[in-house]
Amino acid sequence: MLRQVQCLADDLRAHAAPFAEQVRALPDSLDLAGIESVVIVGNGDSDHAARAVEMAFRSLAGVDCRPVSALPFTHYRRSAAPSSPARVLTLAISASGSSPLVVRSAEQARAEGGAVVALTGGAASPLARAAHGTVLLALPGQEPSPGVRTYQASLLGALLLAIALGQARGHLDRATADTLRDELGALADAVEATVGENIRRTRQIADRIAHAPVLTLLGGGPSHGSALYSAAKAIETSAVFAVGQDLEEWCHVERFAGPRDLPVFVLAPDGRCSRHARRVAQRAAELGRRLIAVAPADHLDGLHAWAELPVHGQVREEFSPLLYHLFAAPLACHLAQCLNRVPFAAGRAPHAPPAPASHQAALRSRPFPPPTPETVKEEAP
Repeated sequence: MLRQVQCLADDLRAHAAPFAEQVRALPDSLDLAGIESVVIVGNGDSDHAARAVEMAFRSLAGVDCRPVSALPFTHYRRSAAPSSPARVLTLAISASGSSPLVVRSAEQARAEGGAVVALTGGAASPLARAAHGTVLLALPGQEPSPGVRTYQASLLGALLLAIALGQARGHLDRATADTLRDELGALADAVEATVGENIRRTRQIADRIAHAPVLTLLGGGPSHGSALYSAAKAIETSAVFAVGQDLEEWCHVERFAGPRDLPVFVLAPDGRCSRHARRVAQRAAELGRRLIAVAPADHLDGLHAWAELPVHGQVREEFSPLLYHLFAAPLACHLAQCLNRVPFAAGRAPHAPPAPASHQAALRSRPFPPPTPETVKEEAP
């Protein structure tokens, strides 16, 4: 899993341009110029990616955009009116291309007359066959693991499609669209720097939060998708229960949960709700939470964080999901190592024998160890 994280910068360098060419080569029959709204469908990581790129479609493509999980899409959505499907683009995301309800979503959208684009790593997959056009997110040398490289590939493919859609609709001129594509590829250096530092820092943080009853990860806008993805990695990899939540919703609900020293990660990129993220972070610290700030390396002052996970480089908010998930996989891996667990084990049957009652009691009563100077600041008085 750590090897996957260390591949991310090179993947971005290698695949930004080829993926962009695939987006440009999508069939003319999609009529991107006539698209007025986008629905993004996925499950798991793909659903989290959909929520992370929603802002990009709204701001860069100038269209309404709705991320919808595959089950609500297939079972609870009202079918499009006969006159409107051609103006709706359904973007179906599945790394394997075989997620049954995502495939069914694409088939339903196409049967209603809408345009369907697939983002998938499976060239001959059922999803690719169901779509009008496919952006193939092929990554060489993949290993069995919770999704890391595939998640970045889904983000990159979706962001490139948002740029292309904006250009086709006249919302972006060609020069601006090319500049945006160049920005995506140029983020590789920031990915590399952020990964390098966060692998080291998350190891020390994991040692101190591994036995917490729950981890809470907060973000707004695109970072809400990043928070959901980050929580999923902790669960899949280490069987530690984690929750991704919207910044404001945490203030209304989860902030009332105990114990008071629960770990709370606040994702605070520069952007529309950065001030709100900082206020929520301050409130979490005041309540006694173990606040872990995921923020620009030069904007960490004043957050009063228990621990810091710096994000390097300058990035527009629409592209921030490429940087603000980078701590998640190393953290999840280090948590699993601390707890002697392997990915996905808790979801398989038969289950391993439960730990002895005395061991369970010891874990429940074990306090969080004190912070250390390098990655964890002194506790506020």
